[in-house]
Amino acid sequence: QVQLVESGGGLVQPGGSLRLSCVASGSIGSINVMQWYRQAAGKERELVAGITNGGDINYVDSVKGRFTISRDSAKNTLYLQMNNLKLEDTAVYYCHIWRGLPPHSSWGQGTQVTVSS
Repeated sequence: QVQLVESGGGLVQPGGSLRLSCVASGSIGSINVMQWYRQAAGKERELVAGITNGGDINYVDSVKGRFTISRDSAKNTLYLQMNNLKLEDTAVYYCHIWRGLPPHSSWGQGTQVTVSS
């Protein structure tokens, strides 16, 4: 059993910042990829950012230059630093990991980020 617990969401004004955290625990094994997804009301879930074991990082175009993904492998923790937040960043943010071989997928319960003036 693997648990992913996100924290750090909240209400922020446009231009503000938040830092999301995701702690993985349980029978994790080897984590290959850690990712942040988000889902806005009425929209499909989208991949926001991901980081591999090798340190390769990718971002969706809409957050490039504003969001930074990082991980602390020793603590099995994933972070997402979100700066210059925009109204359209409002969504539930989910932590997701791929672990082991064959790869197994695990999701967190999500944390709400609301950007509003």
